Amino acid sequence: MRKMLIIGAIFAGLAVGIGAFGAHALKEILGSYHTTFETGVQYQMFHATAILIVGLLLGKINSGLLRTAGYLFGTGIILFSGSLYVLSITKITILGAVTPLGGVAFITGWICFIIAVAKYKPVL
Repeated sequence: MRKMLIIGAIFAGLAVGIGAFGAHALKEILGSYHTTFETGVQYQMFHATAILIVGLLLGKINSGLLRTAGYLFGTGIILFSGSLYVLSITKITILGAVTPLGGVAFITGWICFIIAVAKYKPVL
């Protein structure tokens, strides 16, 4: 639980920093790729928040599937958002081939999340 909360907080903080850096320091470099860069930041923040939610839920639900969901969200951030950042800065379009792998990690993470929560039976 604690580890997942720390990971989520790190990714969220980095999203803020990367977003600010992109909006200011990289403004000229990004050019027409600024939307691509912003998409990476948005997905990073969405999934950092999801990791924080997973961390909080792990305090109630001890589930390997839930833990896997959190790690898949982190993997998705690295592959999806990371590839969009590098693509936006370098303009090497072949890096866009990595982005869908991150999307698959996100989707798989959400499926694990859904199954873990659906299987949870609270004790009354």
